Amino acid sequence: MRKNPATVRIARWSATHPWSAIGLWTAFVVVCYLLGGAVGTNRISDAESGVRESGTATRLEASGDFAEAPEESVLITAEHGGKLDATAAEAVSDDVIARMRALPEVAEVGKAIPAPDGEAVLVPVTMAGDTETADAHVQPLLDQSAAVQRAHPGFRVEQVGTGSTAKGLTETLGEDFARAEFLSLPMTLLILLVVFGAVIAAGIPVVLALSSVGAAIGLSALVSHFVPATSTVTNVILLMGMAVGVDYSLFFVKREREERARGRDRLDAIEIAALTSGHTVLMSGITVIVAMAGLYLARETTFTSLATGSIVVVAVAMLASLTVLPALLAKLGRWVDRPKVPFLWRLTMRSGPSRVWPKLLRPALSHPVLTLIVSVGALLALAAPALDMRLKQSSTEDLSRDIAVVRAMDRLTAHFPSEGTTHQVVVRAPAAHSEAVTTALQGLIDKAEADPLFAKDREPTVRESADRTVHTVTVGTPHSAKSDGAHASLAALRSWLPEAVSGISGVEYAVGGKVAQGDDFTHHLQERLPWVVGFVLLLTMGMMAVMFRSIAIALSAVLLNLLSAAAAFGVLVAVFQHTWAEGVLDFSSSGALINWLPLFLFVILFGLSMDYHVFVVSRIREAAQQGRPLRAAVEEGITRSAGVVTSAAVVMVGVFSIFGTLSLIEFKQLGVGLATAILIDALVIRTYVLPALMAVLGDRNWWPGRITVGRPAERTPAAVGSGTRWAPPQHGYTRATSAQLQPADDA
Repeated sequence: MRKNPATVRIARWSATHPWSAIGLWTAFVVVCYLLGGAVGTNRISDAESGVRESGTATRLEASGDFAEAPEESVLITAEHGGKLDATAAEAVSDDVIARMRALPEVAEVGKAIPAPDGEAVLVPVTMAGDTETADAHVQPLLDQSAAVQRAHPGFRVEQVGTGSTAKGLTETLGEDFARAEFLSLPMTLLILLVVFGAVIAAGIPVVLALSSVGAAIGLSALVSHFVPATSTVTNVILLMGMAVGVDYSLFFVKREREERARGRDRLDAIEIAALTSGHTVLMSGITVIVAMAGLYLARETTFTSLATGSIVVVAVAMLASLTVLPALLAKLGRWVDRPKVPFLWRLTMRSGPSRVWPKLLRPALSHPVLTLIVSVGALLALAAPALDMRLKQSSTEDLSRDIAVVRAMDRLTAHFPSEGTTHQVVVRAPAAHSEAVTTALQGLIDKAEADPLFAKDREPTVRESADRTVHTVTVGTPHSAKSDGAHASLAALRSWLPEAVSGISGVEYAVGGKVAQGDDFTHHLQERLPWVVGFVLLLTMGMMAVMFRSIAIALSAVLLNLLSAAAAFGVLVAVFQHTWAEGVLDFSSSGALINWLPLFLFVILFGLSMDYHVFVVSRIREAAQQGRPLRAAVEEGITRSAGVVTSAAVVMVGVFSIFGTLSLIEFKQLGVGLATAILIDALVIRTYVLPALMAVLGDRNWWPGRITVGRPAERTPAAVGSGTRWAPPQHGYTRATSAQLQPADDA
């Protein structure tokens, strides 16, 4: 008797020692979460971020150790716009200055600065403390600005700056994510209630997914001290954790319930679920992890952080499904089907073959060539807009104008362009050349002031580090960050700077800022993209070839996943690079996608799409091994897996769609892209393209091997502990080796 697979042995131990397994999992989650909270998260620093010249500028400036005091700007304008009365505006600005100087949170208040157009006055305020805590201490300043507003009707008094902007955006985004969490849990539970028809069965995947997310957040905080974390990694962990955590548990629970419905006892049903669904969860999880690891080849700190967080949460969710889930099912027993939802229970436990899916599959199996041409043609038409894909860095221009602080920023930059889009010029040289560097930068400033590409409302000043080795100057442009004028001004500075400092020995220099970061990041991604895509494609194809012992299956899996990803990108471009969907999704089109999204989306989509492919093709191959003709095996495999795969897809689409309602444009694009791709993959690819392609290929699907037909699955006794239990037979549900083992999931 060959040794059972690891998934079966783990599930058996967990099912026969349920309290030990549940206790160990609970301890693991609590310890991870508490340790993560105790050590805190190590965020990516300025010195570690950035690529190319803008990254060099950031590191050069960080080496100067400049004291970065948080700054606020109080903007005074007429309530309905237009010219200000000079005397009245002076009274308002004097009131602002007096109130701000009286606050202990304020270190310095500058003189009021009138705008060149005469329609605004700006009062600069420097806060005490540092930029990291500015948002926590800015409320007294906001209160005084509001008091000035009330004391001077007819004027609009607004505050924009380090602390006030961070506070305003944090509150808005906090409300966004709170709403997303509030909606996602009930929606997921509702979907699972429809799937299972019982409250406890529906709740188990959600509980395991949430515990996996909690453990992964704690682990990612620990890992961040080796791989620094980006600010959005927690959101990505939540997104991925809820999606795969619910899916993996769903497949396992669904199979276990079906085996019990067929007459298996509790432990037999758990072992069969571990052999079939458990093995497929393991393979799918590894495939997702391998795909996410491709992001490391991007050689950029944000992608490294996102890859690490995603890998951690997928691994934890996979571990939960293979370890503690069997214990919960064993301990609950028949209680997993309580309390029943009457109508839904009868619907989910209805026996007999499906009547819907054979009809849906009929075109693909009866006319495979025509179906393949039509379906692939439709997906290529969806993908066509992706050929015009444009990328840009995320900026304040992409934020919703419903946010008060964003509207205030718009008015500030309209009246004081130098406060808006800026470039950062940084020069590092030996202290002995300090005066020469200052002279060179002043010449650069004079040159910029004579050029219409640059702002004229405030003269830039050169800052010098305490050791006189680093000099920096901020140069503003009146053009928006996404405009041609902003990019032209960046190109001008980068062409002038080498000549300006050419006579200084030992000099290092760079031009950074938001525009530069966006350009450099986009070019860096274009350079690294072939490496990441090549890694993901080759390793995924290799894993599929090993898993199914078929190069044809591996190649078709890669091509079909590329097709669904391309169609999703086409939809993203059509939605977000144009204006027709602005009212539906509540955004303002910038004419481009956020530059980090395509690469990140491609990797996630490729990993998640393989989940469905592994589940469905495994079931098709199992039917073929049991002697079914190829087309009958395709119909049986897809029909019997349709219910559970469709349910999993609906859960994923639901969770991802909620992210499409958030204010940040990158999360909106991420949610829409993921939801679209999963929908295309689960419905179009699985219903039409995959069965049609397999029908066309026939026995060539298993090339260079062939299908070995065996006996139908049977019950065979094997010694387990002190009793007699079910053991995987040699055919049908095959045995120990990964080459023989064929996972399955029935609807």
